[in-house]
Amino acid sequence: MEKKILLTALCFGLASIVLGAFGAHALKKVMSPDQLGSFEVGVRYMMYHALFLLFVSSTSFLLPEQKNVVYNLALLGTLFFSVSIFLLSTSGISGVNFKFLGPITPIGGLLLIAAWGMTFFYIITKKG
Repeated sequence: MEKKILLTALCFGLASIVLGAFGAHALKKVMSPDQLGSFEVGVRYMMYHALFLLFVSSTSFLLPEQKNVVYNLALLGTLFFSVSIFLLSTSGISGVNFKFLGPITPIGGLLLIAAWGMTFFYIITKKG
């Protein structure tokens, strides 16, 4: 389980760096400041959750089944939140209308909140 969580964290971190650089250099020329700002939020939250998953993979405060719950919440939350923002903010460039993904973004946010909340709950209720 730890290896899967660690590899996901590393993928999220790598993707954040690549997408951040892409946004700062290539997209800056073709997106409005608001669109670029939204794109950057997606990048930032992906990196935050890469770091969060690094913690989850390495902590001894969580049992394997608890890590699995937190991992799944963080994975789906990050994908729903960040990827929907990436697609929505670049729809003007791609020419594809991704407005139907609008409701996915807050669902992703709720999943991320749940991941952090469950981690807090698991740690605070741990005996010893």
